Amino acid sequence: MSEDLSEIDYLKVMEYSLDPLIIHTDYRIMYVNDAAEEFFRTDKEGVVGQSPLDIFRDSSKDAIRKRIQSAYGSPADVIEETIYRTDGTTVEVELYCHPLMIGDTQAIQTYVYDITEKKEREKKQSEMAAEINELSAVLVPLLDDIAVLPIVGTIDEEKARWLLEIIPAKVRKQNVNHVIIDFSGVYTLNPFVTDALFKITSVLALLGVRSIITGLRPEMVTSALNQNIDLSLMPTLATVKDALAYMHVDVQ
Repeated sequence: MSEDLSEIDYLKVMEYSLDPLIIHTDYRIMYVNDAAEEFFRTDKEGVVGQSPLDIFRDSSKDAIRKRIQSAYGSPADVIEETIYRTDGTTVEVELYCHPLMIGDTQAIQTYVYDITEKKEREKKQSEMAAEINELSAVLVPLLDDIAVLPIVGTIDEEKARWLLEIIPAKVRKQNVNHVIIDFSGVYTLNPFVTDALFKITSVLALLGVRSIITGLRPEMVTSALNQNIDLSLMPTLATVKDALAYMHVDVQ
């Protein structure tokens, strides 16, 4: 037996939603649900007739205006924005809107998702990753102008880019003329490692700093050869001790 969906009270459905919902047309708010009333710290009567653009920063309003206009034809993509509550506080949200018919009136329904906690988690993860990268880019001084850069763990694109940015600055700060880049803590010579290896040594060479590679395992050398990497372009030795001996440094 089929149900008559036309009898569904759509506004009641909206009220049961835990997410803030706004219905607006011609840049004027027609309705907000209870969750939106609480989220925006306002009252329904006071917000009806207001422009939905008022919650956005001035720098975002033109883009939001165009986005709303395009949503009359088809649902708009989810975007992230900073919006204002009525008490002047700001909050990071995700916005999604789609066309809706209210009787004969074409309108837009906008969903508002608070992503404050998500942003805080991302910030903490980013800060943690930066700390880990910083620890993995320690330039260990051995003598006045010689330092060791121990590369440890897996190198992905982000870490390789971080190493390329931070190592030259550390070399200049520590007045280093020779850097021993030790890969004994790396277990695979993937393209990211290879790219980081050659870019770092090339940048250091431009700074007048000589690089020596140590710690490449046999399987890593084989992998390098399979990637057509010419390791003869730079001194490559088994251990840091061998590198020091190569530079005629007394390690006794």
